[in-house]
Amino acid sequence: MTDSLPMPISAPISQAQRTSILNLLRRAAKTEILPRFRSLDPSEVSEKTGRQDLVTAADKGAEAMIARGLQRMYPHALIVGEEAVAEHPEIRDKIGDAELAFTIDPVDGTWNYAHGLSTFGIILSATRFGVPVFGMIYDPIMDDVMVAEIGGEAKMLLPKRRLTRHVSVSAGGKLDELQGFIPFYLMPEDKRAQVGAALPLFERSHTLRCSAHEFRLFAQGSVDFLFSARLTPWDHAAGALISRCAGGHVAMLDGSEYNAATREGVLLCASNKETWERIRDAFSFLLETSAEG
Repeated sequence: MTDSLPMPISAPISQAQRTSILNLLRRAAKTEILPRFRSLDPSEVSEKTGRQDLVTAADKGAEAMIARGLQRMYPHALIVGEEAVAEHPEIRDKIGDAELAFTIDPVDGTWNYAHGLSTFGIILSATRFGVPVFGMIYDPIMDDVMVAEIGGEAKMLLPKRRLTRHVSVSAGGKLDELQGFIPFYLMPEDKRAQVGAALPLFERSHTLRCSAHEFRLFAQGSVDFLFSARLTPWDHAAGALISRCAGGHVAMLDGSEYNAATREGVLLCASNKETWERIRDAFSFLLETSAEG
């Protein structure tokens, strides 16, 4: 095993490295996540910041396994796991300066998982100085994964069937033709009335309480846009890269580039620049909050 950093920002991760990482996520799912699904004891579920922000024994066990595996493969990498950051917030502060960092959301959609809903996944990204360069979103139930690397295309891999297919975003369109994800209760409290008033502009808007599946649906063209608020790198870095590699227009609502070190503002992914601008204009009132923050 080499001690050198294995993934220059100008080159994609190798096939062997990608396979090793995917196998690590599959093992974590098989060992820590799926055996507990719909079998959690109440003692295995607890609140972090409130009733809507849960953590389970599966989150903690899966993250520990994935983090150990990544650290063995990449000894010099910074590992930024959601549950580790909950205990040691200073870890997150290092991501913008890290030459290579991995973010881990071991069970994205924990509320769904804890309540027996199968809409959850594992999200992993690799970043260089906060720039996402590799992203993987794994569905433990279906045992398939969406993956992308900087400069490449977004793909769906079905390991058991040994199939790979490219994915791409929708064609976009006018506001009343669009479907997408808007996390209403994650928007700034003082702007929720305006967010609610904007919802009828669209053909349909909803939320899955799961960034993993929202990004996957967007990247494969099933919906036309998605918002991400209360930015956390383990939720959004992989999806932002996959969305861009699938052909989407990805930027903060103020037009700036997304970076995994970003903490404030709202991320908007849309099918193309024209669609992105239409949605941005409809939600321009959110920029006032971002500017004041």
